[in-house]
Amino acid sequence: MSPASTVDKLQLLQQNLQNILLQKQQIESSLLELNSACEEVAKTDKAYKIVGKIMLAASPTDILSDLQQKKETAEIRLKSFLRQEENIKKTMQSVQQEAVKELQDKR
Repeated sequence: MSPASTVDKLQLLQQNLQNILLQKQQIESSLLELNSACEEVAKTDKAYKIVGKIMLAASPTDILSDLQQKKETAEIRLKSFLRQEENIKKTMQSVQQEAVKELQDKR
């Protein structure tokens, strides 16, 4: 692999990593909101949820169940992003080592 293509590959991996980190941050933020919502719903005996443009009364138990499902889904997505982040970092490290080796071989 030429040094130019190695640099291109590293840049592409860096872009992918940035995208993964951004998505991971969004999921983490969503999880914080879901946790906060769960805590608030657990404290009350009256709750409402928005369906489309309408706010409807709903049982706190039902809302808590919905929030728990959303939370589980977000946690699964977060784990997936963490795995992707780890894989990209490992790939970047090996490509960097390859680039260093190529540069040393040219000397």
